[in-house]
Amino acid sequence: QVQLVESGGGLVPVGGSLRLACTVSGRTFRNYAMNWFRQAPGKEREFVASINGGAYDTDYNDSVKGRFSISRENSKNTVYLQMDRLQPDDTAVYFCAFGTQFAITSRADQMNYWGKGILVTVSS
Repeated sequence: QVQLVESGGGLVPVGGSLRLACTVSGRTFRNYAMNWFRQAPGKEREFVASINGGAYDTDYNDSVKGRFSISRENSKNTVYLQMDRLQPDDTAVYFCAFGTQFAITSRADQMNYWGKGILVTVSS
């Protein structure tokens, strides 16, 4: 049984930082790219960041480039999303997900497994 468990969300002021974590069980973690998506109230889910299985290739949504950083520890089956200089538009439920790819991807339709999501609220 595959499980993805997100942690680290919460309430943060504008300009603050948070680090999300997602721990995976039930699959050989290092074989898969790991991805973060988010969904703001009243909006569609959007891609945030992706990191390949070897942790040497990453991709970001333009709106978070230079502020967010994705990383992973394959020994801990965990992927992280460091979020700095947070803005009110970053308020959303954040999901980690993976599919069958080793390479990075921004496509939600390629994801087979999703976490339940964790809320990040940036207060102005």
